[in-house]
Amino acid sequence: MTSTPTAITERLTLYDISWEGYETLLNVLGDHPVRTTYSQGVVELMILSYQHERYKKKLARFVETLTEELNIPIAGGGSTTFKRQDLERGLEPDECFYIEHEPAVRGKQAIDLAQDPPPDLAIEIDMTSSSLNRMAIYAALGIREVWRFDGTTLEFFERQGDHYERLSNSATFPMIQPSDWAVQSY
Repeated sequence: MTSTPTAITERLTLYDISWEGYETLLNVLGDHPVRTTYSQGVVELMILSYQHERYKKKLARFVETLTEELNIPIAGGGSTTFKRQDLERGLEPDECFYIEHEPAVRGKQAIDLAQDPPPDLAIEIDMTSSSLNRMAIYAALGIREVWRFDGTTLEFFERQGDHYERLSNSATFPMIQPSDWAVQSY
């Protein structure tokens, strides 16, 4: 195993990690506020900043308010660890939601992507450069739409096979454009 710190105390990348090593790391970390991403032997650990958490909560509230106003049932998955051993990939979105597939997960206590659908929408706050391509992992896991915010710009992406295409309007909420969500200082 080798490691490379990619930013001062923010991000750590570990190489040559087996799936079992990844599972052990997840168990050791438990509920600690560290975002873990795994892709084919590479693990990235990221400590989440206050600013990062504020942006993710603000976007989550936007989705929650929108679905409440439109009377659309949702199931929030928060930062659940989604993983598939057969793909050797796993990650925790900043926030995620079951919208179209909400009935399929209603009442479930745990999600297993071998049996259950992936979330319909993931929120990704990406204010620093990741050493792993998280969008490729989202695509491999089958997540239909990702909203990505870099601290300034919100972008919507829809899965097209093994990659994502940028959208001018949300696929999940066609009436919404990225410009409908404005960053406010508070």
